[in-house]
Amino acid sequence: MTLAVDVSAVPAGDRVELIREMIWHNVVRVDIQHHSEPQDIRLVGAIADVGRVTVCSIRTNAVTVTRTPRLANDELEPCVFLGLQVSGSSMVVQHGRQALLQQGEFAIYESTSPYTLLNDAGLDVHYFRIPRSDLALPSNAITKVTAVRLSRENAVADLAATYFKRLAENHQRLAGPNADSVGQPSIELVRAVIATQLDEPQLAREPLESTLYLRIMEYVRAHLAEHDLTAAEIARRHNISVRQLYTILSRSGITLGEWLRAHRLEECRKDLARPGARSVSIAYIAHRWGFVNETHFSRVFRETYGMSPRDWRELCRRNQAL
Repeated sequence: MTLAVDVSAVPAGDRVELIREMIWHNVVRVDIQHHSEPQDIRLVGAIADVGRVTVCSIRTNAVTVTRTPRLANDELEPCVFLGLQVSGSSMVVQHGRQALLQQGEFAIYESTSPYTLLNDAGLDVHYFRIPRSDLALPSNAITKVTAVRLSRENAVADLAATYFKRLAENHQRLAGPNADSVGQPSIELVRAVIATQLDEPQLAREPLESTLYLRIMEYVRAHLAEHDLTAAEIARRHNISVRQLYTILSRSGITLGEWLRAHRLEECRKDLARPGARSVSIAYIAHRWGFVNETHFSRVFRETYGMSPRDWRELCRRNQAL
């Protein structure tokens, strides 16, 4: 179930308390200092549980969020947060460190010690709460990486940023009976980020192995449009053999060539349906998504969707004109 809120429909005098109650009862107990008058406070947010991971997406004007020493000693289950910056910038302060985050970067912090979240122009952030016990890492290992800016300089962090952004955007579809199948790999990915940031091979080995399939699939999705996305290149990027790659994928019933073709076709189908792409040739769209031969592309598109790319584009054009 997703809890969604938009305080624009709430009387100005009730907005501060509503936001506080929403965060306190569904995420974590913190003091929230708004830098706007009550009538000017804007907040749009959503909170959902995906297995053992709580996803909280917030967009609001400037606030300072503080987990005070008193609150850090509350009776709530200790947890770790991953804060992913969607746009703008913000700062995470904990354990004497400061992490200034720009778009696409994130930081980790823990509920058992005081922290402060600062911003000047407003928050646009995805937060992910994970029970600390689920990470199965020493407490001092987690503490060492809190309030550290994690960006694309770290390959695993780069993958995690892409993955968690996608998780936040699709949490409604992922919540429910099968949420654990998404939540647990998400926790393992956070473990991998922390372990690799510490540069301790022994500590990192297990989470890296447990997230290998997840990392492979996120890499493939991120590079779907590249013509040289081959099994050999994917294997090389993950320091495994091609045979190991095929074995890992087969455990999930995936045949690499068929998976690539299906997802590239789907991206082509979406592009052909976009009103703004009508001036772009079908051949260009096909090539952009990895199809070298337009005739081959048209044939497999028809086999998959029951009509030619041109007919699909025309159908979408007519429907949009209604």
